[in-house]
Amino acid sequence: MTQVIQTTPEQPLPKWMEITEEGFRISLKHPTELNGVQVDRLTMRAPCVRDVRAAQAASNGDAEQRELSLFASLTQTPEADLIALKVVDYMRLQAGYFRLVTDE
Repeated sequence: MTQVIQTTPEQPLPKWMEITEEGFRISLKHPTELNGVQVDRLTMRAPCVRDVRAAQAASNGDAEQRELSLFASLTQTPEADLIALKVVDYMRLQAGYFRLVTDE
């Protein structure tokens, strides 16, 4: 399931999302251990074509694996840590990613 966050003057960014110069930062609803450190925020840089191609090559056509590989690269977080995120926090990560790759 993919959640896309659209923003308008009437509907600003969610409180848990912050756009940065390099990408975005989300606040996790459920703090978790990533890279051996307990965190309550996660940062993702904007992808380039090379990132998307590398994830596609590593996934062998599996869309779920492609997304995990891409998100792991863009957040500098091991895939095993990402799959341990609570669903609500993973959906926040997806929402931030789709915000980065839309042209609005």
